[in-house]
Amino acid sequence: MARVGSPKKLLILLGAAVFVFTVVYFGISLTKNLGKDDVQVNAEKAGKTLESIVQDIKVNQTDLVKGQVNLDAAKLKDSLPNISKYPAQVDKTTDAYVEIFSSTEKAGSGTDGWLTEVATDFNNAGIMVDGKPVSVRIRGIASGVAADYITSGKYVPDAFSPSNELWGEMIKSEGVQTQLVEKKLAGNVAGILISKSKNEELIKKYGAINIKTVTDAVSANELAMGYTNPFASSTGLNFLITALDTFDSSNLLSDKAKKGFETFQNNIPFVAYTTLQMRDSAKSGVLDGFMLEYQTYANSPELQSDYVFTPFGVRHDSPVYAIGNLSSEKTNILKTFIDFAKQDKYQKLATKYGFNHLNEYKSELGPVNGSVISKAQELWKEKKNGTKNICAVFIADVSGSMAGEPLNKLKQSLLQGANFIGKDNRVGLISYSNNVTINLPIQPFDITQRSYFVGAVNSLEANGNTATFDAIAVATQMIQEQTASNPDLKPMIFVLSDGATNRGHSLDEIRSVLETYQIPIYTIGYNAKIEALQSISSINEAASINADTDNVVYQLGNLFNAQM
Repeated sequence: MARVGSPKKLLILLGAAVFVFTVVYFGISLTKNLGKDDVQVNAEKAGKTLESIVQDIKVNQTDLVKGQVNLDAAKLKDSLPNISKYPAQVDKTTDAYVEIFSSTEKAGSGTDGWLTEVATDFNNAGIMVDGKPVSVRIRGIASGVAADYITSGKYVPDAFSPSNELWGEMIKSEGVQTQLVEKKLAGNVAGILISKSKNEELIKKYGAINIKTVTDAVSANELAMGYTNPFASSTGLNFLITALDTFDSSNLLSDKAKKGFETFQNNIPFVAYTTLQMRDSAKSGVLDGFMLEYQTYANSPELQSDYVFTPFGVRHDSPVYAIGNLSSEKTNILKTFIDFAKQDKYQKLATKYGFNHLNEYKSELGPVNGSVISKAQELWKEKKNGTKNICAVFIADVSGSMAGEPLNKLKQSLLQGANFIGKDNRVGLISYSNNVTINLPIQPFDITQRSYFVGAVNSLEANGNTATFDAIAVATQMIQEQTASNPDLKPMIFVLSDGATNRGHSLDEIRSVLETYQIPIYTIGYNAKIEALQSISSINEAASINADTDNVVYQLGNLFNAQM
């Protein structure tokens, strides 16, 4: 859309770009490999074919120019935003206090705000420690992100309460001084949710539902299930460790475990960017099952009516760790707060909010060394797509509103995000304004393609209007040409845009084609018409992010690190 972009918008676009790469980290592959003939027939039945749509679009192609590639190993933690991006849910009210990083299922609002309410009451209670009034600051932050802040040293709280003990073991293995102060602040468990009909079917065949049943059924292509990214999600990490233990309990990193996981992962249609995205996919009928904590399940009547919950892995009891060499004063404040939260009044509140159920469930796993957990994450990154590779096209909005700082931020995000894309994945780049330009045809992302990618990004210039759906149609055709000869590729499209379409085809004109080809389209916008972007992503169960320039690089890096 031709309009002058504000500095704020610029930042947004950068965020969008980086986000794109993050989405890839997260590993979102939800695609059916349809043959070209089948797709063509389905498209003709739906109306206009992809070919006829693209014929109406003016497509340019630029000459390839190499850019300089940075071969230094990419470190995702280097792109962590300022901690202000994660504001405190409860702030301190006194000079003597402790700050606690808390997992989000207990440090939010409503039924997810148990610890928030406890901390608010604590700060209002006038409690004294060593003759001084004391308080706590609670910062709700996903356990994986919190662990990155702590291990990088970018921001270190006084205490950390992740969902489970796996994160505590990981940060300890990276040399962070930790002390387990409380093993169970509020009880919870992770579980597999399987539709009632599929659950009954599997019990008839396997006799029971457990992780081995699930991994066997998925490997045999009898169960379509999804889970969340184990670099960011406590439930995803728990599932990864438990699954590897199922393949080889004596050595989670053995060749036997790796082979079993690769076979299993070949039949996983979906690793979600967010739990919400995964739930939406389950509702659409794409998945038979997915992973969730019991506390969320207990507060979701619609899930209880459709799915059976089976606990697995380590318990999610919200342990509390002291971080670093705390002073005796801070140690006493922390212990006083824990005792406050353990009072009968607040444990009853936790039970009301879905915690402290299934207390009889015992963890299936013994202690797991933190270095093994970190290596398991790297194994997942290597094997997450099984024997398949990603085929992705990045679509950059270069309309007039992107001129100046917004486009500069977009370029920066794409260039930094490229550091997290594996060389065996296939990547292309197109840009759009009035028309569509193929800046980089799809090729494996080896050093040569990566150099061309850098050159293509650096050469982007902004002007003109916004033909978003024309660009999506061209990207879809580019990917279809690749999957026609290699149906095992997992296709994805990433759209980075700051505004609404005002030129070319509309979403209604290409919707049936997008539904036919079933390519997930991730959209990243900043102060954009986010509803329009969400409508694009919802077609094939992808994620839409309203990116912020301050944290988009980290988000995109996360996504690409996991997906690409």
